[in-house]
Amino acid sequence: MLVGIAPLMLAAGTAGAADTGAIGFAAGAEYIGEERCLACHKNENDNYSHTTHAKAFRLNPRNDLERKGCEACHGPGSRHANENYADKSLIVSFTREASKPGEIRGERGDAGNNGPVQINAVCLQCHDGNQRIFWRASAHQSNGLACTDCHNPMAKFSADGLQKTNSISETCYSCHQQQRMEFRKRSHMPLPEGKMSCADCHNPHGSQTKPLLKADTLNQLCYSCHQEKRGPFLWEHAPVRESCANCHTPHGSNQEKLLTTPRPFLCQQCHTHTTHQNNLLTQANTAGGAVPDERVIARSCSTCHAQIHGSNHPSGVRMHR
Repeated sequence: MLVGIAPLMLAAGTAGAADTGAIGFAAGAEYIGEERCLACHKNENDNYSHTTHAKAFRLNPRNDLERKGCEACHGPGSRHANENYADKSLIVSFTREASKPGEIRGERGDAGNNGPVQINAVCLQCHDGNQRIFWRASAHQSNGLACTDCHNPMAKFSADGLQKTNSISETCYSCHQQQRMEFRKRSHMPLPEGKMSCADCHNPHGSQTKPLLKADTLNQLCYSCHQEKRGPFLWEHAPVRESCANCHTPHGSNQEKLLTTPRPFLCQQCHTHTTHQNNLLTQANTAGGAVPDERVIARSCSTCHAQIHGSNHPSGVRMHR
């Protein structure tokens, strides 16, 4: 059994290792030490000295790579320092404009956009595995996103994570403008108030789901906070069991409680039978309309059918109180 398992473990370890072959160092360059870097890059060092990277590499390096200091990430710097410091191809430069020798061109393939492959390979030398185990083939990686599009390893702008802005959410907003707008609607998750961040629900470094959820399904993610909706219930509400998104929008809505459509119109999308819920309700049936109807007053359908997520009461087949 051990003989059969060993090759599988070896293959798994190889698959999880950083793709160091994507790093293209300048031919013939040698390591010259961090002191040479600091002789020219004083301003960069003033900002970098406050970061977690600087403290780890300088005070408590774990291996030979971290002991190289600046060159652990930027590669051997002899040609950069001695030949032409303005030539970005002689050093690993964390910019999209720089083209490096030996670089593997990204999927999009446009000129000047082959930087993310090398940048990510350098970062994954240390930051591989754990929460980044699904980075490869994730939505962000597949779209050519580089680590430095979200992080700034050379300065401390955020409390943790070396974000490029002062918070995780602001960093995500730089691309996800649609979600920024949704969080500004009158009913929204408490993200603008600072009570949560995008990373509470999503793993930006990859997951097993397309929207990078931190759970296997949307419902499991919602249940991590809304345990009272989990069940199991004696009387279940089918759309609730299927997906919370059938009735709620996850980021924000102009309807109460993040609903996709106001009640009772939301309920009538499914409940259109021959009884009272089939009657067409319009603006005239609201409290201030010509013909007020009790079903669009107060909590609408939920005034009577209060347990809309499920009920354990013996007489709760209609989700009544």
